[in-house]
Amino acid sequence: MVMTRRDIIEVGRRLWQRGLVSGTDGNLSIRMKNGRILATVSGVAKGFLKDGDIVEMRLDGTIIGERKKRPSSEIRMHLTTYRLRPDVAAICHAHPPYATAFAVAGRGITGCVIPEIIVALGAIPLAPYATPSTEEVPESIEPYIRGADAVLLENHGALTVGADLFEALYKMESLDHAARILLASMPLGGPHALNPEQVAKLRDTRRRLGFQNPAPLCNEDEPY
Repeated sequence: MVMTRRDIIEVGRRLWQRGLVSGTDGNLSIRMKNGRILATVSGVAKGFLKDGDIVEMRLDGTIIGERKKRPSSEIRMHLTTYRLRPDVAAICHAHPPYATAFAVAGRGITGCVIPEIIVALGAIPLAPYATPSTEEVPESIEPYIRGADAVLLENHGALTVGADLFEALYKMESLDHAARILLASMPLGGPHALNPEQVAKLRDTRRRLGFQNPAPLCNEDEPY
């Protein structure tokens, strides 16, 4: 899929409409066929992006063209991910409220509970807290983003990746939806985990459907 600035604008609008970002939160980027990166600039509401709110750069962070606006302060997290994951062509960073509730509680979403999440995303790890907009963030995510398409950022938000930006968006939506279901189950006694035989069948399903997510399916020792 050939991605353009229009895709970034559209995905930013959807993130805002779905309440996955607020204010000027979040950032988006794509890796083009020529290896260059298009990324959202700093301090702009994602629901109202324009062409001029997207900057082009090389993988080393060098800006191409006019320097009227700065890329997002979290761009280093994106560039690190692209360097570590040649298969990734798009990145979405947002603050989805239900998923971020797990992040601020210091919890990943790794249990064997929701079949669709187990198959499509696998275990969703929690990267340890790092001061936003600093080099701490890419250092924090590095051990986790190598082996997962969705990562929670402790006390911060979430990061998802994909072969295109819509895939990264759908993973962010699925992550937050799963978190909402898990939280809703808590007053009812908490989620009921799948047994090893059921998980094994989901592993076969994942293989049959061709999902390439590098994450392990789930952790049978975790409740959610």
